Amino acid sequence: MKGLRKLFDYLPDAFEGLKPVLLYPFFGLLLMALLMTFIINPPVAAINTALTNALNSMGGSSKVILGMLLGGMMAIDMGGPINKAAYVFGTASIASGNYDIMAAVMIGGMVPPLAIALATFFFKNRFTKKEQQTTLTNVIMGLSFITEGAIPFAASDPLHILPACVAGSAVAGALSMFFNCTLMAPHGGIFVIGVISNPLGYLFALAVGSVVGMFGLALLKKPLK
Repeated sequence: MKGLRKLFDYLPDAFEGLKPVLLYPFFGLLLMALLMTFIINPPVAAINTALTNALNSMGGSSKVILGMLLGGMMAIDMGGPINKAAYVFGTASIASGNYDIMAAVMIGGMVPPLAIALATFFFKNRFTKKEQQTTLTNVIMGLSFITEGAIPFAASDPLHILPACVAGSAVAGALSMFFNCTLMAPHGGIFVIGVISNPLGYLFALAVGSVVGMFGLALLKKPLK
């Protein structure tokens, strides 16, 4: 916008009223669209394609390893391109009739907020008062499969938060595959437990992954002074 303002400073004064309502929005969006289409999308699309191909190539290998990989991918950037690559792979697998992959994907996305909620409750000395007040919120978001609930913690302390969450999600994804859990819904968290096969095994995998993540956080984060 600043660049456009300087560029349009050379226009006659008669165009002054059009600048904020037409010229800035139109050319600003046009430039952003061109930037996204020709500069940003090609490399990002190539990365997503490579990740998807790598996951597809693992389809016939160990299911437990695949579940561990997908679970970890869901936590490594919490809504970013790696997370979305795993999620798209899971939803595409539903269309092809492979329901166990989506179960591992969803449980991997549920663990980070739950692990953080447990850590803020049982290891309060690692977190500020404000962070301790998010326990219930993170429980609800985790059970709802909203991984982004953990983003404020990851953004403030990525070197300690992300490894613990990835470990917990990887364990949960591996256990989901080990217990042959399947899921036919692309979203919903605990609220679609009725369409998850082996629901007790799934809940056990979720609990173990969350506890692993909690202890990882307690180990990596030092008590606050």
